[in-house]
Amino acid sequence: MLRLTEVRLGLDQPESELKAAILRVLGIPADELLAYRIRRRGYDARKPREVVFVYTLDVEVKNETALLKRLQNNRHVTQAPDESYRYPIQASANQQARPIVIGTGPCGIFAGLSLARMGLKPIILERGKIVRQRTQDVWGFWRQRRFNAQSNVQFGEGGAGTFSDGKLHTGIKDRGHYIRKILQDFVDCGAPQEIIYISKPHIGTLRLVKVVENLRHQIEKHGGEIRFDSHVTDIVIENGVVRGVTLASGEHIASEHVVLAVGHSARDTFEMLHRRGVHIEAKAFSIGFRIEHPQALIDACRLGPYAAHPALGAADYKLVHHCANGRSVYSFCMCPGGQVVAANSEAGLVVTNGMSHYSRNERNANAGIVVGITPQDFADAHPLAGIALQVQWEKFAFELGGNNYNAPAQLVGDFLAGRASTTLGAVIPSYTPGVTLTDLSQALPDYAISAIREAIPAFDKSVKGFALPDAVLTAVETRTSAPIRISRHENFESINTRGLFPTGEGAGFARCIHPNLRANKIIECGPFNLP
Repeated sequence: MLRLTEVRLGLDQPESELKAAILRVLGIPADELLAYRIRRRGYDARKPREVVFVYTLDVEVKNETALLKRLQNNRHVTQAPDESYRYPIQASANQQARPIVIGTGPCGIFAGLSLARMGLKPIILERGKIVRQRTQDVWGFWRQRRFNAQSNVQFGEGGAGTFSDGKLHTGIKDRGHYIRKILQDFVDCGAPQEIIYISKPHIGTLRLVKVVENLRHQIEKHGGEIRFDSHVTDIVIENGVVRGVTLASGEHIASEHVVLAVGHSARDTFEMLHRRGVHIEAKAFSIGFRIEHPQALIDACRLGPYAAHPALGAADYKLVHHCANGRSVYSFCMCPGGQVVAANSEAGLVVTNGMSHYSRNERNANAGIVVGITPQDFADAHPLAGIALQVQWEKFAFELGGNNYNAPAQLVGDFLAGRASTTLGAVIPSYTPGVTLTDLSQALPDYAISAIREAIPAFDKSVKGFALPDAVLTAVETRTSAPIRISRHENFESINTRGLFPTGEGAGFARCIHPNLRANKIIECGPFNLP
């Protein structure tokens, strides 16, 4: 196969014209083109009046070697890499030892699925409920303020990603082609076929429910066991070696291999690991607000005359500003045509996040506008000090919102002017249970407030209308990533606890609430001691 890059088509040109474009690029007659497939499709909107689709294509031709030699100076034509995935090991039929996976978020699901496909019959433990029951609990909280500490946006089958937009893109280098394998698994379990090739794949919350269910069925089909309402309260460690786990029910499950995929909000688990002596260190993360604009404003700014074009859908943005006080402010987890959601995992706190359904047709766009902080900003040098900082501002947001799970909110114009908001303007906030208008100047540390006040007008230069006075800020966004890192060796094992494999968002090695697309690499590198 050959790989062609930078093949361009106008938005209104049908994909059937790709064949003609391929023939032009390669300079071959039609009978020498045997087959082609779309490997990637994005769009180039740097010139709003000339928005085009940009394709990467894998092409099968006659006389490939000779053609590749003839086009050796064309940097857009190369040999396509082998992207097939092969599991590194396969357990013997009499395999007795069973690894444990803690958590059924994206990383836990795919680690469990990989282990199951290799015949290792993993036991997967989840503190929350199956995804459909969990969905009822989440909507019950959003609509009726009925909070369940074990079944919410953070805890339960599918993890935080189920209620966080369903984005699947990542910034990691994927030399092992794990991403394509993960995307294919999603498609096989009911996700849209297009996620295989579009540049920013997205499933959406409602569709994810069925996909997550089907992933569970795949794990069970291959011999894995998933236990819900199974909260791991202790990990048994003897002389620096994992020997098993203990559940809240008192049950002990023996194992010498534990994959820790608990997500960034399992604070009680982090405290338990610290007590057990597992090496943990504080790390940088970010805090800030959610900002909402009319989606039509973002579309018009980013796509110009192509705004609302059916082939493009809702537009997004990605922004960063380096402030005079040395802080960096950036947009985080931008959700086109979506909503701001309540994302706390403990009672008496307010945490915001964003999500979109597959259609992305809600009236508002939202994103986190967050400020980077480091362990030097924490109150002390304790490894869990970042968690304490999160709790401090989440608790204050709860109080500022009225102690009823309303989120404190303020219009951008009032925030920039330093005055409290008393009435809404043209932008209606999407957050449920609801918002309480107030002054957000005390909702974050002073350095964060001043940085965001500087960044919003700067962002307005890139996205005209970003500083719209009626745009709404909602507090607080504190769960951008884990505030801790569970240090590990190159083989993904804890540096001081043999048999413990910290991974994903909760281990401090992933970024944002997207699938940890390196779950298979844990299995490939981990010393599973197969007979």
